[in-house]
Amino acid sequence: MPSNFSLQSVYSIYYQFLGYFPEKLHGIISIVLAVLIVIGIYKVLRKQLVYLVLLIILLPASGPILKKVWEQILDLLQFLLSKR
Repeated sequence: MPSNFSLQSVYSIYYQFLGYFPEKLHGIISIVLAVLIVIGIYKVLRKQLVYLVLLIILLPASGPILKKVWEQILDLLQFLLSKR
């Protein structure tokens, strides 16, 4: 896995996926995918929040890593919602 993860490969797969559907449905599909990502993140955080807090407290270097992951997730959500 490359050290600098890029969302370009995810965008490429997303555009291929959208190619299977009519243009009129692209906005709805983007919103549904964004909602599913938010629900998935919520479920993970709800169950693992204590472990994430402990990870940040016990391993200070994990803070910037988690921040980068969160930024990538937000970029992906912004991308999906901009395609309405």
